[in-house]
Amino acid sequence: MATKTKKRFGTLVREKRTARGISLRKFAELVGVSATYLSQVEQGNCDPPTAERVRRMAKILGENSDELTALAGRVPVDLQRLLKKHPASLAAFIREASELSLDQLQVLIEQARRLKGSSRS
Repeated sequence: MATKTKKRFGTLVREKRTARGISLRKFAELVGVSATYLSQVEQGNCDPPTAERVRRMAKILGENSDELTALAGRVPVDLQRLLKKHPASLAAFIREASELSLDQLQVLIEQARRLKGSSRS
């Protein structure tokens, strides 16, 4: 049975960039990195850029920034701030929720939105 393997960050970025017809130099300029560095990232020869730069890449490429950031092995800045604000509670919540299905997670997200909305009343 064939297993679905996740693409590496650099490979995915290169595929998405070229599919959009963006040159390496232009993309590097838009992201705020050197073309040499970006080439090395795409080849998997060095670590992906910061979460903020990955977010910029996602926006330019029309990709989900959270998914691309996770593929890069980074944590979005807003989540870092939230985790610092409530480290024990959020860590416990994430650990408990980690085994839930996507449908179950969606239910939790909707419940959180309702709770947040009702606290503003």
